[in-house]
Amino acid sequence: MPIQTELDPRLKHSLKTRHISMLALGGVIGAGLFVGSSAVIASTGPGAFITYAITGLIVALIMRMLGEMAAAHPMKGSFVDYARLAYGDVAGYAMGWLYWYFWVIVVGFEAVVGGQTIHAWLPTIPVWIISLGLMAMMTALNLLSVKSFGEAEYWFAGVKIVAIAAFLIIAGAYVFHFWPGSTATFSNLTAHGGFFPKGVGTLFTGVVVVIFSMTGVEVATIAAAESEHPERNVRRAVNTVMARILIFFVLSAFFIVVAQPWTDIVPGKSPFVATLEKIGIPGAATVLTAVILVAVLSVLNAGLYTSSRLLLVLSSNDEAPKWMGRVNGRGGGVIASTLVGYGCVVIAALWPDTVFLFLINSSGAVFLFVYLMICLSQLKLRSEWERRGVLKLRMWGHPWLPLLVTVAIVAVLVSMALDPKTQVSLLQSVIALIVILASYPVFCVKGKRKQMRTAAPSAANRT
Repeated sequence: MPIQTELDPRLKHSLKTRHISMLALGGVIGAGLFVGSSAVIASTGPGAFITYAITGLIVALIMRMLGEMAAAHPMKGSFVDYARLAYGDVAGYAMGWLYWYFWVIVVGFEAVVGGQTIHAWLPTIPVWIISLGLMAMMTALNLLSVKSFGEAEYWFAGVKIVAIAAFLIIAGAYVFHFWPGSTATFSNLTAHGGFFPKGVGTLFTGVVVVIFSMTGVEVATIAAAESEHPERNVRRAVNTVMARILIFFVLSAFFIVVAQPWTDIVPGKSPFVATLEKIGIPGAATVLTAVILVAVLSVLNAGLYTSSRLLLVLSSNDEAPKWMGRVNGRGGGVIASTLVGYGCVVIAALWPDTVFLFLINSSGAVFLFVYLMICLSQLKLRSEWERRGVLKLRMWGHPWLPLLVTVAIVAVLVSMALDPKTQVSLLQSVIALIVILASYPVFCVKGKRKQMRTAAPSAANRT
């Protein structure tokens, strides 16, 4: 029996191919790249761009596995539904709620970051008020329609791509001495303590930090379910992942460490700003701050959209209240997700160093759990789908390459367990997973009782 595509009739398929293409191109660009790269360079040294290349390869291969499944069997819940198909309802339930938890915490966190960014320009307005204002604006946008989300993300992504392209052109001209007065030298790669001044091991420990800055690439596969041509758009999004990461992350990091000594990079300050200031671009800090704000709004937009669609998937399986599955009109999923976001903003204002810090840490390793399940799902489903002849986009080197990626993710989790700086984050993420798994029987029993009540009248009518 052929596999049927399961796309929810409540989804309007309003997203255009241009929306998905731009989401695929710009979705990965965020504050993790613009600011977080400073921590990677400071801890790794000039070889940081190699860390970005290794991590980018892992993420690209994971996206290829996800793309294989999404092209063969487009589903509204993407990898959440594939986990369910491969390993049962418990796996789908855990992945759905875990990924939702990750995004609603990210939404709250990004709202706070956006509030802090604008507060620097408007110091008389408290950060929490600005953050709540940003949340309200993005909530209203997502409640309008999926097309509103697509249009907003289209322009957000466009701004980020233009900013990165401009940086690469200017920094590239500076590095290769096409820029007047350039002092860039390739000796910066080795002259300040060597290529790996803190040891080759930092090349791999940096993967833990970098992999979180690349979150968002998978959102395109979820959005594709609401596009005009799901299979074609998934294929296009997946096929451009490698090029996007190579250009946006690896090339940017390379230009940054050649343009100036890596020791000049200050953790917490955008190395993009530092590089443009080194080159002598006036107003670089102000322009980049505005771009970072756009990146924050983009993540807020994508986070609310993604979390609402996850609630749609969960509610359709009786694993979340039905009102949370509404995607248009009153938008129960959007409202439920934003309520948590508002709560995070308030918590950040009241308990920034305790409760809010716990929430941020507890979502730290969630993405690795999701990536691991994507790998395991592809390994489980591949043989059956190949036998049925539904594969339209194949993962390379199956099964050895998927197995190698799986081992790499496990290795990253082990490195987090061994590193004192990431142990707390891993432990709290595991606690979040255990709590979600422990809650499954409640929904399971409720769902079975509901099915029994529905089946009883039907059986009576037959008699």
